[in-house]
Amino acid sequence: MITVVFYEKPGCVTNARQKMLLRAAGLYVTERDLLREPWTLTRLRRFFGERPVREWFNPVAPRVQSGEVLPHRLSAEEALLLMVEDPLLIRRPLIEVGGQRFAGFDPAVLGESLGGEWPTARLLQGCSTHADKPCVLPESAA
Repeated sequence: MITVVFYEKPGCVTNARQKMLLRAAGLYVTERDLLREPWTLTRLRRFFGERPVREWFNPVAPRVQSGEVLPHRLSAEEALLLMVEDPLLIRRPLIEVGGQRFAGFDPAVLGESLGGEWPTARLLQGCSTHADKPCVLPESAA
């Protein structure tokens, strides 16, 4: 059985749905608290790959929504420093599986990386508590 390390915000309804989908796909999920994890700049950087810095951020994090943190204006180093200081800024979940790392939940990418396809479910991305923010995956990812 493949083990997935799933870094989540405890109590997040969306993360709970994502874990259910992983388990339904036959994966063993090990849960970790994203907010209490002892992140380093190097370790955290590995989850973002070639994605632009602005995509590393949780778009509904309070500091992003208020305009205090402007992801599109930050360098990679500035972004990582902020995220290590305030893990609520990190796009979640962070996922480790088979030596690969991912930020955010994209069933198509995960399925491709793990050699399978998963049915998409409602509300797999985003924050379920923010009704004004779209939480469903775009049709292209479904």
